[in-house]
Amino acid sequence: MEKPVENYWQIRLKEIKASLEENHFDVFLAEDLSSARKIVLEEILPGTGAKSVARGGSVTLNTSGIYEELKKMPGLEVVDAFEKDLTPEEAAERRKKSLLVDLFITGTNAVTETGVLVNLDMTGNRTGAITYGPKNVVILVGRNKVVPDLDEAMFRVKNYAAPANAMRLDKKTPCVKTSYCEECKSPERICNVWSITEKSFPKGRIKVVLINQDLGL
Repeated sequence: MEKPVENYWQIRLKEIKASLEENHFDVFLAEDLSSARKIVLEEILPGTGAKSVARGGSVTLNTSGIYEELKKMPGLEVVDAFEKDLTPEEAAERRKKSLLVDLFITGTNAVTETGVLVNLDMTGNRTGAITYGPKNVVILVGRNKVVPDLDEAMFRVKNYAAPANAMRLDKKTPCVKTSYCEECKSPERICNVWSITEKSFPKGRIKVVLINQDLGL
């Protein structure tokens, strides 16, 4: 058999798609990041009728090129809290405004085999937007984010995703040196706000794109 790893994940991701759909998420399967970009721009975006869009911090999203394409679209307001040269106060105001957009796009720290999304934030803008506010939410998910259950999801976040992100962001936290969570009290701690999304409400508000590639952290 050619591409056994991809074939393995095709089966796994179909099962996770079914679990997510049982939990009222809209779910799309993409063979790679390029396919995911096409799904977001050509299928999901037109279906939402969105006039405004914002993003949460996500390595997968940053890699996809989706946000750059959105910025080029006439008539679409892009609320970018990550724009260079913003003061902390300006960035905070844009994060607040991001909660009122038609479409919010981000990634997730983990997705369980039972169809639950698990995330951990520093400021809570991403977890807040996933939970409530934007009319539509798109979550890009690489296959490496899949875990068996909630316990494994939280372990993955605290002992892999969070330390790796702290390193990426050049934070001064103990996990940058040890590579695992120290339950620190550092002022630069990025592990502050959890969200566990068991179901999408209203049904279909959260749209998950499962991607058959290892992506992001």
